[in-house]
Amino acid sequence: MSEWVKYGLYFFLGGLLVSISTYLGSHGKGFLAALASTLPVISGLTFVLVYVNAGSAPTVSFAKHLIWLSPPWFVYVGTMIAVVPKLGFWPAYGLAFGLYLAGVGLTRLILD
Repeated sequence: MSEWVKYGLYFFLGGLLVSISTYLGSHGKGFLAALASTLPVISGLTFVLVYVNAGSAPTVSFAKHLIWLSPPWFVYVGTMIAVVPKLGFWPAYGLAFGLYLAGVGLTRLILD
């Protein structure tokens, strides 16, 4: 399988999951949309593909970094929950995304 075909397949699978989540969420099925977004399908598929393409060490490194990046993700989601009702979607999203990036930067400083 060529590199272009592989990455096209990866892109398609990721887009499919986003489409499913968006569809469910826009039809008032927030729980199912969240479930589709957080199912370990993307990370699980990434585990498989990293392992197949690079072996055990990069797979373990990916898994460890997923854990380390969980706290910034929780801040991101918590900010959305707390701030959207107060400021509206776009300001909340900007703040949440900024806090996420700051958390990622801090995590990177701690790990290095």
